[in-house]
Amino acid sequence: VQLQASGGGSVQRGESLRLSCTASMFDMDYYAVGWFRQAPGKEREGVSCIDSTSSNDVTYYADAVKGRFAIFRDKAENMLYLQMNSLKPEDTAVYYCATDYQYDCNNWQSDYWSQWGQGTLVTVSS
Repeated sequence: VQLQASGGGSVQRGESLRLSCTASMFDMDYYAVGWFRQAPGKEREGVSCIDSTSSNDVTYYADAVKGRFAIFRDKAENMLYLQMNSLKPEDTAVYYCATDYQYDCNNWQSDYWSQWGQGTLVTVSS
């Protein structure tokens, strides 16, 4: 699988960005996929996960982004998105999409994800 995140940029506090993740050799709708980020000098952390265990996508979010970020798929385009609203300087990080060929998001914030795309940098200034 080849994953590629894009859509990052430099924005001001309170603004929005939408990140995209494309995939080749991979059905984005068939497996759980997640968004992660790594801020300068910090460990990588989970941002959001969307599963594939039912017809209704179940989504999960880190506490730091709940209510501000939304993960969703475009099944027709085989794309994954992360809509980020009300951005804060602490959201500054390189963002990655990932999968591990699992169907659910159990323990999604653990470090088991095996397939990673190249990241995209998000910079939020105050």
